[in-house]
Amino acid sequence: MTPIPTKIPAAGKSGLHPRNPHRFGYDFKELIKSHAALSAFVFTNKFGIESVDFTKPEAVKELNTALLKHHYGITYWDIPEGYLVPPIPGRADYIHHAADIMASANKGVIPTGHTIRVMDLGVGASCVYAIIGQKEYEWTFTGVDIDSEALRSSQKIIDSNESLQGSVELRLQKNPANLLFGSVEPSDEFDLVICNPPFHNSLDDVKEAATRKWKNLGVKGGEEPVLNFGGQKAELIFPGGEDAFVSRLVSQSVQLPTHCYWYTSLISKESTLKHVLSALKKVQPVALHTVNMSQGQKNSRLVAWTFLSEREQRNWKERHFWNM
Repeated sequence: MTPIPTKIPAAGKSGLHPRNPHRFGYDFKELIKSHAALSAFVFTNKFGIESVDFTKPEAVKELNTALLKHHYGITYWDIPEGYLVPPIPGRADYIHHAADIMASANKGVIPTGHTIRVMDLGVGASCVYAIIGQKEYEWTFTGVDIDSEALRSSQKIIDSNESLQGSVELRLQKNPANLLFGSVEPSDEFDLVICNPPFHNSLDDVKEAATRKWKNLGVKGGEEPVLNFGGQKAELIFPGGEDAFVSRLVSQSVQLPTHCYWYTSLISKESTLKHVLSALKKVQPVALHTVNMSQGQKNSRLVAWTFLSEREQRNWKERHFWNM
């Protein structure tokens, strides 16, 4: 695959990355052509714009299926009931911004092709990051999770889509307290680690978040609020929340400094970013990047760091064919 320069056109009004195919909104007519079942959930809202009811997990799931079919060539995609239904535009943004961070150390050119290895720490049941990264950049993925049912779901997606076969492998993390330890093997060298950490500290936090989200979506009534994107406990909750999760990722990454070029994590809360940057300052990475991301009214951050010296970085890029 030809390396991709990072000089690109301006982003759409959504605030999404300029290479994100979802930056100009959803073309529901085209999406329904790719996935007819979506039509049952599309309606015209009070502004005269076609949309789906984002308070309904089943509507979000059918929209995801259509997006993955239409933009990423996926012929089969499904997840078990109750598992996290990831917002595709936001997941795509992470992949594209991570690609830019890699390019920043490669003379502005994004390294592409199957020699580029990415670990998705918390692949879940949807395998979405691997789907997007493989389609956009032909990267090879290793997905890790503590949930064997989620891994079975992702494996079915891999087995059902020819483009993913040979490009994605899955690993079970047997110790929930570990992140990188037990996930990274002694011989592993990953060009990129991506992670979308659990945001919440407890079930009460989840309920509060659901209430806020329903209020923002204009939903009223007596139903007990649920997160419209669903999610299992392991996908949503970690003792200490995302602050503790990412801090642990930092502390483990410094003990595996040469197993990965770029460690990265998505961060939902601005307060978490402050604590993570403080933790990173203590371990003194060679390079550190933060990226602000937005999707509509939702703001998040991406933080990336590396412990490789300049010489180690040069040798790494030669060994992994970054300049093919």
